Amino acid sequence: MKIVYMGTPDFAVKPLEALLQSGHEIVAVVTQPDKPKGRSSELIPPPVKQCALAHGIEVFQPVKIKSEEAVAKLRTWEADLFVVAAFGQLLSKEILDMPRFGCINIHASLLPKYRGAAPIQWAIINGEQETGVTIMQMDVGLDTGDILSQRTVPISPQDTGESMFDKLCEVGSSLLVETIPKLEKGQIVPRRQEGEKSSYAGMLTKELGNIDFAKSADTIDCLIRGLNSWPSAYTFYQGKRMKIWRAEPIADEAAPGEKKVPGTLLHIGKEYIDVQTGSGILRMYEIQLEGKKRMTLKDFMLGHTWPAHTVFPS
Repeated sequence: MKIVYMGTPDFAVKPLEALLQSGHEIVAVVTQPDKPKGRSSELIPPPVKQCALAHGIEVFQPVKIKSEEAVAKLRTWEADLFVVAAFGQLLSKEILDMPRFGCINIHASLLPKYRGAAPIQWAIINGEQETGVTIMQMDVGLDTGDILSQRTVPISPQDTGESMFDKLCEVGSSLLVETIPKLEKGQIVPRRQEGEKSSYAGMLTKELGNIDFAKSADTIDCLIRGLNSWPSAYTFYQGKRMKIWRAEPIADEAAPGEKKVPGTLLHIGKEYIDVQTGSGILRMYEIQLEGKKRMTLKDFMLGHTWPAHTVFPS
């Protein structure tokens, strides 16, 4: 099968490699333009472009995929299928209808749950027990197309956005390779999404990571794990931003009348600190103070003493 592959970030690299290993003909890779990075503003190619060039595949980087020039270029490859994975631009109906088998998308959630830009992180932030990968027949809506195949992946209490990213990349790659031959042979009956069960996973912002200690320890822990590794959850300490990289919720044994104000530092252990929340205690193990490197609380406390009556702002 002749395939045009559309993708941009790290998440899209492994599925491309899986397609190549399975023997499919990747006639071209379409990805976003190179972007400037750092003080030098040096143009850095997207991860998918780097992978394609390493395999000698033609790369196309349109600023606007819907432009007449881009559409004309897509037609020249006469592909049987377009495979899309975190490409970063919406496709027009003209493009969707171009290949013989249409366009399919790898989405990192169990659609219709978590349509949108950040499904992996929001599943963790919202305390879900499981997520997964959906291979979808694309239409003009945002992640609204018919479901071709799905695979569920459990979320453990230790999983972070980063660890689930790795797990779902692996699962999505294998599911894609299994799905395409079945699609080609007509062995798949597309399943319509139940729109009433949909939810939206909007883009992440740095402001989202500002911890409100009035919330429960469980909720804060989910936020910390979901935003690891970007943009990260944080509070403020002595006027500086302090990122929280690893923590866990602990039961609060104090009587209701004895509970401290949310954000109060309750206890300092050898490898952790305990902080009061609106419900339960948040035990922190790994932090990063603004201007410093990421470190465990054990290492941080080798050269630091916490002031008495420390209260982190909510």
